[in-house]
Amino acid sequence: MSAKPAVLCLASYHKGQRFLTRCHREGWHVILLTAESLLKEDWPRSEIDEVFALPSFDDRPALLKAISYLNRTRDIRKVIALDDFDVEVAGEVRDHLRLPGLSASAARLFRDKLAMRQTARDIGVRIPEFTGIFNHDQVRRFLDEMLPPWLLKPRSQASAAGIKKLHHADEVWREIERLGDEQSFFVLERFIAGELYHVDSLVNDGRVIFAEVNAYLRPLLDVYQGGGIYATRTLPRDRPEVARLRAANEKVLTGFGLGRGASHTEFLISHADGEIYLVETSARVGGANTAEMVEAATGVNLWEEWAAIEVSENAYTLPPLKSRYGGVVVSLAKQEWPDSSQFTDPEIVFRLKMKQHIGLVVVSDSPARVEELLRDYTQRIARDYHMALPPAERAAH
Repeated sequence: MSAKPAVLCLASYHKGQRFLTRCHREGWHVILLTAESLLKEDWPRSEIDEVFALPSFDDRPALLKAISYLNRTRDIRKVIALDDFDVEVAGEVRDHLRLPGLSASAARLFRDKLAMRQTARDIGVRIPEFTGIFNHDQVRRFLDEMLPPWLLKPRSQASAAGIKKLHHADEVWREIERLGDEQSFFVLERFIAGELYHVDSLVNDGRVIFAEVNAYLRPLLDVYQGGGIYATRTLPRDRPEVARLRAANEKVLTGFGLGRGASHTEFLISHADGEIYLVETSARVGGANTAEMVEAATGVNLWEEWAAIEVSENAYTLPPLKSRYGGVVVSLAKQEWPDSSQFTDPEIVFRLKMKQHIGLVVVSDSPARVEELLRDYTQRIARDYHMALPPAERAAH
């Protein structure tokens, strides 16, 4: 086998191609472990040294045995989770092989919404009031003390998938009863109306070295619950919220102990009090073409730079930064392979090629122009392409 150090990349979803490519370019032996159903996807095979697959990553003993078998003849030095749903799995593999990076316990802070909230509270980050669903008397007290509405959230989903907004206590109890033995895997929190933002970051040696602040066009909960169209854009960098959100983001990522990697962290600024509240954080690159939008605006490809942080033997430095403004719009489409050729503006820099989806990334020197394009595209996509499905129980990747 190769004498080169090996990086093992776990991918239960088809993503992270630029990460794999950069690791190969840095001279590492690149191993992709994915699901059997994804073997025919267009992975950059010429830049992956070995590809292996399992039916799924759910059977953890089998997964650990398979990886340990590979490690007998390969020098696995890094284990990387390319998808949000692989973050905890990667932590378990690192623990088993005694490798650096987030342990299983540390990784849980970036996946488990209850663990996130408890840790945020401990380090002084503002969060909506919440309760775990363990002791029913505690849940009753929470419902008595906190005005509705409330959000019932799966602890280990991503984004707004699986969230229910409830307005009456009897609704909450019906949902808890419906969940049965699954209820402890959910968290209940007070709903706070406000504007939703995301900060997309790179971390190296425990320091946030890059943080781009973006704002959703519509709250994600509205998109998931109402079958809407996803859109987000760069927040103008001279807005006062930008510095506040960057500071909150740094407090979260350093307090949660992300030593190196990429993160997509969501915050809400309350309409009622103007304060910043943590919604959720992660140890991954944001989905829905966030990476393409950030690259268009700043010149930084989050996948590539994360890979360089992980595997480069030289001291890492960011590439030169641009100060443009990006935006992205993505929707489920009623057409199997939608034709986006009606969108002809020169600001378009990326078109999503994905079955039954339409997506566009735009870039401009003017944030007002990005806003104009996104609002126009959202209306046209709603008219000509959009297809709504029932609210998702599992997040889009």
